[in-house]
Amino acid sequence: MSIRVMLVDDQVLLRTGFRMVLAAQPDMEVVAEAGDGAEAIENLRSTAVDVVLMDVRMPRLDGVEATRRICAEPSAPKVLILTTFDLDEYAFSGLKAGASGFMLKDVPPAELLSAIRSVHSGDAVVAPSTTRRLLDRFSPMLPSSVNEPQHKELERLTEREREVMMLVAQGLSNGEIAGRLVLSEATVKTHVGRILTKLGLRDRVQVVVLAYETGLVRAGGGQAF
Repeated sequence: MSIRVMLVDDQVLLRTGFRMVLAAQPDMEVVAEAGDGAEAIENLRSTAVDVVLMDVRMPRLDGVEATRRICAEPSAPKVLILTTFDLDEYAFSGLKAGASGFMLKDVPPAELLSAIRSVHSGDAVVAPSTTRRLLDRFSPMLPSSVNEPQHKELERLTEREREVMMLVAQGLSNGEIAGRLVLSEATVKTHVGRILTKLGLRDRVQVVVLAYETGLVRAGGGQAF
């Protein structure tokens, strides 16, 4: 079955370029397009979509708020934020809103296609090191949306799971975490899966965001004890 993609961007020329790239793939099809977030939400009411390629700065309803509303719905499609280098703060806001990752608009076609496939399969497409740089730069500027009851959710984690969560938030891959804690990579993957389940998170990107928001890890990569 093809991956059903919706393109959301107020620039028709960009949508046309993305559509041409995706149309050449045997496992993808563009099933809908929208010029802003409000139109995207409206389209989702009548069209089944697997992955949304979401611009950030658009009229009527921007991509961050649209992402928040889309991801709040049951059985929501995956959202991949597309942004430019000097709009990193919007990309971070998009991750907080529930996006599975972000990429630059000038990304090579092969990387964009790989990202769409990864997001569709349930993975995050933002490298942990990239996520860490975003959080280090912008987390002090953004208000936390986490309240005290959600802080207490961290108490459900075992000591080992908290260790793994802190290392994920510091930008380490599963392999690097395995080396640091002298575990197998499969065991680390299992721990990450349990963290996601216990905290009700979608992917490791949201693990990183929550770790910073709760103070488990502080901006700059330090641990909070």
